[in-house]
Amino acid sequence: MKTLKTLFAVLSVALITFSCSSDNDSDAVKYSEENPLDAYLAGSGFNQKALDQKNAGIYEYGFSFKPTVTGKINAIIVKIPDVNAALRVTLWDAATKTVIKSETLNVATANVTVEKAITSIALTKGKEYFFTVNSDDWINRTKTDGSAATYPIVAGNITITGYAYISSLATETLFPTNARNTYYAGDLTFKFQQTE
Repeated sequence: MKTLKTLFAVLSVALITFSCSSDNDSDAVKYSEENPLDAYLAGSGFNQKALDQKNAGIYEYGFSFKPTVTGKINAIIVKIPDVNAALRVTLWDAATKTVIKSETLNVATANVTVEKAITSIALTKGKEYFFTVNSDDWINRTKTDGSAATYPIVAGNITITGYAYISSLATETLFPTNARNTYYAGDLTFKFQQTE
């Protein structure tokens, strides 16, 4: 009988523990994904004028940013004015200028947004990253009056710290070093999700 009571007590504790664990899991906060591009374009004023640039020389171009919360990138999104079956997009560590991850996207139709879900890439709060694409096509976005944007630009939980480019070859992955604040070449962005 004593063994039965002990077994019953152990099973009761296990059931309570399992029940509490399940309750905690269902109460966990699930954050929505966010795409910083629209807020960046609005905050910079680069949503005022857009011109397609096709076959204009190959460049590695994009924007630097810092997440204001810990999170992850779940998808890459691009829109360019020409087709490209092997468009390379790269995430860099801005401090060390080293590649964290590169992905290839198939842009089958010009001026159509392409989204690719990826294995999530963890981002650290406050760490600076650079997000680039290697292409000879882009949408050149400026203010109507051609004036400069002031960085940083807050776009939800992402703070855009600048834009830069570098001339390259399709086979090269070079860190952009030519900063500009009078335009943004795009469109390149990602889906970010806060994790804590």
